[in-house]
Amino acid sequence: MKKHGLVLFTVIGLCGMAFAQKKEGTMIQYPLTKKIEHKDVYFGKEINDPYYWLENDRSAETAEWVKEQNQVTFDYLNKIPYRAEMEKALTSMWDFPKEGAPSKKAGKYFIYKNNGIQNQYVLYVKDGLQAPERVLIDPNKLSSDGTVSLGQVSISKDGKTVAYMLSTGGSDWSEIRVKTIEGKDLPDVIKWVKFSGIAWYKDGFFYSGYDEPKGSALSQKNEYHKVYYHKLGTKQTEDVLVYEDKNAPLRNFHVATTTDEKYLIMNASEGTSGNMLMIRALDNLLGTFTMIVDNFNSDYDVIDNIGDELYVQTNDKAPNGKLVKFNAKSKTISFTDVIPEKGNVLQGTYMIGKKIIAKYLHNASSKLSVFSQDGKYEKDVALPEIGTVGAVNGDKESNEMFYSFTSFTNPGCIYKMDVSTFKQDLYKQTKLAFTPSRYVSEQIFFPSKDGTQIPMFITYKEGIKKDGKNPVMLYGYGGFNISLTPSFSVSRMLFLENGGIWVTVNLRGGGEYGKKWHEAGTKLQKQNVFDDFIASAEYLIKGKYTSPEKIAIQGGSNGGLLVGACMTQRPDLFKVALPAVGVLDMLKFHKFTIGWAWIGDYGSSDNEEEFHYLLKYSPLHNIKQGVCYPATLVTTGDHDDRVVPAHSFKFIAELQAKQSCANPTLIRIETMAGHGAGKPTAKIIQETADIWAFTFFNLDMTYKNPIK
Repeated sequence: MKKHGLVLFTVIGLCGMAFAQKKEGTMIQYPLTKKIEHKDVYFGKEINDPYYWLENDRSAETAEWVKEQNQVTFDYLNKIPYRAEMEKALTSMWDFPKEGAPSKKAGKYFIYKNNGIQNQYVLYVKDGLQAPERVLIDPNKLSSDGTVSLGQVSISKDGKTVAYMLSTGGSDWSEIRVKTIEGKDLPDVIKWVKFSGIAWYKDGFFYSGYDEPKGSALSQKNEYHKVYYHKLGTKQTEDVLVYEDKNAPLRNFHVATTTDEKYLIMNASEGTSGNMLMIRALDNLLGTFTMIVDNFNSDYDVIDNIGDELYVQTNDKAPNGKLVKFNAKSKTISFTDVIPEKGNVLQGTYMIGKKIIAKYLHNASSKLSVFSQDGKYEKDVALPEIGTVGAVNGDKESNEMFYSFTSFTNPGCIYKMDVSTFKQDLYKQTKLAFTPSRYVSEQIFFPSKDGTQIPMFITYKEGIKKDGKNPVMLYGYGGFNISLTPSFSVSRMLFLENGGIWVTVNLRGGGEYGKKWHEAGTKLQKQNVFDDFIASAEYLIKGKYTSPEKIAIQGGSNGGLLVGACMTQRPDLFKVALPAVGVLDMLKFHKFTIGWAWIGDYGSSDNEEEFHYLLKYSPLHNIKQGVCYPATLVTTGDHDDRVVPAHSFKFIAELQAKQSCANPTLIRIETMAGHGAGKPTAKIIQETADIWAFTFFNLDMTYKNPIK
């Protein structure tokens, strides 16, 4: 028995390619995909799930299906005349030095670098900004194919030891390893770490993790998160259990220590927004936490402390965010405003020297402001153009600050600033391996279906004509309070150099305009997100930028849901659809790994009202027989334990069975790859070449190599 009723499980037949599809001589014979009798009952309504068996990621049958689908997909892609040439061009374009903003700890500088096409970034350390650098952690040496990636890195307070996370195949699961700053590997290894920080305290650190999975590590539901303390030189079995909640299996705990290691901060969450806040003084290892916030209504992020005053960024009663503080020693906890809510969205706050640096979002682009420690506004930091500030690095012991900057047309630069004098200098400018054409990037606002004004960025080569014939790549996300801001992409240049128009749409559901904007695209208002995206395409057509035969749509994860929903709601509006690692089965997403944490954004099929709403737009459940859907290339990874690949597997099986026209419907399943983080450069280039080849071919674009 299942929660909502009886489940039947019997084989009833096969479905697959009923006829060969043809496009300019390319014949597609899809694999036969078995259909079974499997029904779930939700509030009296039966829902067929004929591809339920594809949810078993460990079965030989699923593995064989993956192999057959990939064979068909790669056979199709490899026959596109310029596919191999694209990969060569992208490899050449990618091959330029990349560097992150330096960070400083205990007098040493730490910098991430990639010499061009290294599979993974390397972490370097040097004793001074002008001193020679040496390799601290090089994940490229940990696997032959670059599939071991470096995650969070944490330096001990004395600057002598580094603890770091490693992930294999793009999985969210990590191992924590430890070494000295001089490069000696220590024996400490912590396994089954997930959704964790590394918080140093004395001669060890706090971290979060789960018990070793008893089922599939890549699809089993994640429950009972725990916080531990590991002392250097001891075995994981000896780690001290610091906190758990046996009554709340679907709750995550993230811990951090203040810079002076005086306080331990713990956030408890049951979704992707809103958290409880607890603290305790670190006068001993095991103490009692004091509850500061006991609900999940708002976000609370402790940025650091000055003595017993803890500074917290929050959106409580401030949808755009503000900075507050409270005294940890006070018997009655109360928040005092330091930087009140402004008209712009507060993205981040940083305590550097004797200043507070605030990073704001104004119409989906960055703004940096400097405040005194008591919250008095002092100055805005001059940015080079409309764009995005990435990392902001510095500490309370120094006036030295570094920040990174990028835009649609700026490949990236790093600035060094003295926060006491506001003097800043260009520290590093990224230089490309090729010379791109001149581009125009404009921001426009258009009305959505309900009249709401939605912003989008449009980037194209200078001199392009608005004749309705331009190929367009429409990109969006629209969820989880995540903002899409101007950024540079080498792969995007391939499209722009060949006359394409890149469009990034700032949909509701994101964080571009704060908490209210986010909530306007969640749960029973999720359709707003799809309406915004559809309206953006209609605006571009009306403005003669393009036409339906020239529009491709792309998005990943929640953006994959966006693409899946829009291509099933308005298949006439788009020619190419590229859903990547998408949430496509909206009735079951919460049954796998960390999917339960997304209920705050999506709602749940366990709720009757939300079930009916989810069913109306769930991409998997809205593919109809006899409809001509866009040329579709679904992409996913076999190690994706964030959005399990079963979403993509079932969606493409249903699409292949019901597609009524010659537009191809293919799936590309990357092996030893996950949700995206940590993917090796070589795999990224190969996948990008496949995606662009598919897009160019199905938009009838002429390909010209941009490398002069």
